[in-house]
Amino acid sequence: MKAEELRSKTPDQLRDSLIQLKKEAFNLRFQQATNQLENTARMRAVRRDVARIKTVLNQKAAEAAK
Repeated sequence: MKAEELRSKTPDQLRDSLIQLKKEAFNLRFQQATNQLENTARMRAVRRDVARIKTVLNQKAAEAAK
């Protein structure tokens, strides 16, 4: 997921994406704990996508506050 794609979305769409990614991260942690996780790199990608979304949301909030 690229930051440019995220900036074109509305804050509601970003929050929905954030919820989905957090659910996925939760499921990935469970898979790792039970040794069922095949793609360990996905955990890192999800974590970074969450950070990207949070950053864009904060930027949009700062713009709105001006």
